[in-house]
Amino acid sequence: MTSTVSLGFDALDGLMPMHILIDKLGVIMHAGPTAVRLRPEHDLLGMRLFDVLTCVRPACDGGFEDFRQVIGQPLKLQFRAAPHTRLRGLLHPLDDGQLLLNLSLGYSVVEAVSDYALTSRDFSHCDPTVEMLFLIEAKSAALSESKKLNARLDEAREAAQTQAETDALTGLHNRRAMDQRLCDMTQSRRRTEFGLMHLDLDFFKQVNDTHGHAAGDHVLLKVASILREETRANDLVARVGGDEFVLIFPDCTDVTLLDTIAARIIARLEEPIPFGSKQCRISASIGTTISSLYSEPDPDRMLSDADTALYQSKNAGRARHTLFKDAFEADDMVAH
Repeated sequence: MTSTVSLGFDALDGLMPMHILIDKLGVIMHAGPTAVRLRPEHDLLGMRLFDVLTCVRPACDGGFEDFRQVIGQPLKLQFRAAPHTRLRGLLHPLDDGQLLLNLSLGYSVVEAVSDYALTSRDFSHCDPTVEMLFLIEAKSAALSESKKLNARLDEAREAAQTQAETDALTGLHNRRAMDQRLCDMTQSRRRTEFGLMHLDLDFFKQVNDTHGHAAGDHVLLKVASILREETRANDLVARVGGDEFVLIFPDCTDVTLLDTIAARIIARLEEPIPFGSKQCRISASIGTTISSLYSEPDPDRMLSDADTALYQSKNAGRARHTLFKDAFEADDMVAH
């Protein structure tokens, strides 16, 4: 005994949201809501099925008439227009020669979810795809959280790195950052010509002794501001001691230009620095060397030579700049 059940479109759409109803001539009469979503640029109603889909297996070279012969067989189909999503299907005959084609995504579900922004609401609750979607969404959420965590860890790592290479009082680079920059610039593979200044504040101890350490800290902050203003963005300014600073000038070995920069820095540092009702007065002695003086630039040797030039400035009366003219003869220097 055979019984039949008549279903309206609402019931079909709920039970099989990816179905396509085809008349006896192969024209689409109705399509489930998810099938419609898969072809947003086409109005499926009234289109011929084989203008939308092609039957990959079994092949239906004879067109729709051959398609009728695959009723009840598992089908592999593909959209003709991009995206060329692969589908699985099952064809069932209805009254008056009509056909009901029920589709599923199969292994294409991951790509389809991305291509068409599908959610669990686009599938029947009985469809195992729903569980697969849950796993996909769970994995996506986990990956998203993992990326966010990695981003936070990277930010924390960068912040820690910056803190480790920054002078706490002035915000300038510290000796560690200076050492790393010099190491990078003197490596044979990435060697860069540069100028190196060693600056020591003159009369800074008197500021501390006369006006107190708060005044000294204020002066150091002003010094840091001046050094930033008198250097380029890619230059390095480091505080390497209480009142000592090292300045590195990449791609700058022009001794005339370096002498001009040093003179400008000294002139600005000699301007009185107000602290409350008091005036703090300092100056600076500077020693400079350049990497082009060395066949094999060595950071320690260059720092030592700049320090030697600095003390030549001190011995010559302070508030001046001395260039270490010859890296191989420590006494061969010119004071300005």
